[in-house]
Amino acid sequence: MAADLTPPEVLSFLDSLSFEEGLSRNTLRSYQSDLMQLVKWLQLHDTELVRASASQILAFLAEGLSSGRISARTNARFLSCYRRFFRYLLREGQVSADPTCQIEHPRVSRPLPTVISEQEVERLLDAPDREDPLQLRDAAMLELIYACGLRVSELVTLKQVNLSLGQGGVRVMGKGGKERLVPVGDEALSTLGEYIARGRPALDAAGANPYLFPGKKGGPLTRQAFWYRIKHYALSANISKNLTPHGLRHAFATHLVNHGADLRAVQLLLGHADLSTTQIYTHVAKARLQALHGAHHPRG
Repeated sequence: MAADLTPPEVLSFLDSLSFEEGLSRNTLRSYQSDLMQLVKWLQLHDTELVRASASQILAFLAEGLSSGRISARTNARFLSCYRRFFRYLLREGQVSADPTCQIEHPRVSRPLPTVISEQEVERLLDAPDREDPLQLRDAAMLELIYACGLRVSELVTLKQVNLSLGQGGVRVMGKGGKERLVPVGDEALSTLGEYIARGRPALDAAGANPYLFPGKKGGPLTRQAFWYRIKHYALSANISKNLTPHGLRHAFATHLVNHGADLRAVQLLLGHADLSTTQIYTHVAKARLQALHGAHHPRG
């Protein structure tokens, strides 16, 4: 979205999100896109964004839903964005009232993530040929993302100095520049030690690449390349589910909760800012327990 077409109040709002909360460029673009859709609709009705009324915002949202142009989930995201924007304007004294405070937030059920079983994870981790340096790298990445529940962006941008085999942990830079320390399990540490000793030197002979998992062009392995590697190993392991790097993060959290982990501890390990984001895993665990009960209880 071209900056010169974006109203100045939107640009100042985005600057505030960037400086005060350290949101990523992609997140800021999403906010800008959501606001600009409302801006364009209001322009067709001869209204500036700062003069939008509750009835106009409701009409915009209703029109998108009824036409099928947006889903109920997108509708809820739009409203959350507009709430933040008008609260910012109110705080800055640019408007005298927040039109979104008159709009009830819709309840949208959160879909449960697809989670692979512990047995499927074991098959996936066993799929790479660890005698081959490239596949040993892949094995180390798979072990680490499952052992720590990392986001794929956190995994591929991890530098060698961020991993401590001796202390059994990794220092991760998460969303908004927030740093967290995550413990690494023994199995993953063993694979990582093997990879650093005999796999990584073959991939970075000059030792000039600072990233733990180097790609072919001197930088880190790309997210897309790792996604393809996971698809390859899932096929080798006869896993029919649509497995992604984020699916392994879901598996990490769900398996922890299934084994009795405290939800706040899981929140810290995942780097979630809000516990409500983590609470989805209690629903996943509950769904799995209900399925087990239905399948195995004599009166299920």
